[in-house]
Amino acid sequence: MQLGIINSIFLGSAIDPYTDGIRVVKDIGFDTIDIYPADGEMSDSQIKNSVAIAKEVGLPIRSVPLILFGLFDPNRAAREFSVDLGKRVVDLAANLGADNVLLVNGEYFWQLETGFTKDWIWGSVVDGVRRIGEHADAVGVRISIELEPFHMSLINSIDTMESFLDAVDMPGVVMANVDCSHLDLAGIPPTEIQRLSGRICHVHFSDSLATHGDLPPGRGKAPLKEYLKQLNIAGYDGSVALELEWPPDPSREGIIAWATEAYNATNDMMQDLGVRS
Repeated sequence: MQLGIINSIFLGSAIDPYTDGIRVVKDIGFDTIDIYPADGEMSDSQIKNSVAIAKEVGLPIRSVPLILFGLFDPNRAAREFSVDLGKRVVDLAANLGADNVLLVNGEYFWQLETGFTKDWIWGSVVDGVRRIGEHADAVGVRISIELEPFHMSLINSIDTMESFLDAVDMPGVVMANVDCSHLDLAGIPPTEIQRLSGRICHVHFSDSLATHGDLPPGRGKAPLKEYLKQLNIAGYDGSVALELEWPPDPSREGIIAWATEAYNATNDMMQDLGVRS
């Protein structure tokens, strides 16, 4: 496995996520980086700089995250726009040389107390992701579906992840993201990862307490080392991307210290297990 990080840690800080941030990530010692396009897009200069600097420092871009709730909008035009946005971000990922688009599909709305049934919402997302996946397959990019640990999330368990991947039915193209802190918050034991063996194309890694937190490993209660062990048993050999938010010290030095702490803790676990390649 490789150890990576999402550049969203630098958003809103004095460190530019698409230039200086890439060099900071390399200097800390990371193997890969994920590039988060704020608002679902990047300027031509941001794309050019990200590609050039990542190549210059030898830091492969692995994933491009996209939060896409509109695939089940009640309005057809909005659903079509969301499919088109998904395709545009797939093209962005291809231009960046990324392996996958990390897709977050959102939650059932209005507590399912209106005419928009669970089956309609689910079916709309399955259809939208399949159409995005067909475009991704054509350009050599995979779609990685994230499991969210919230009660109304469409995909919030191994059962729903399996059902969703089966419904989309694009093996090797539309696959699973394993977010280890989300698994812990959802009460999913590490051994359950084996049910997704052969269907995982990306991993998010952070710690958590009682609520969603994206903390550096070691600051929470998640059994992260056991999750890494089970990922290795499942045959996963891709990037493990640290997802870090809300550093207590938002200064340049504070953000770098936050990322370095997380890097050291995760690297220690990976080295102890012999899984970092």
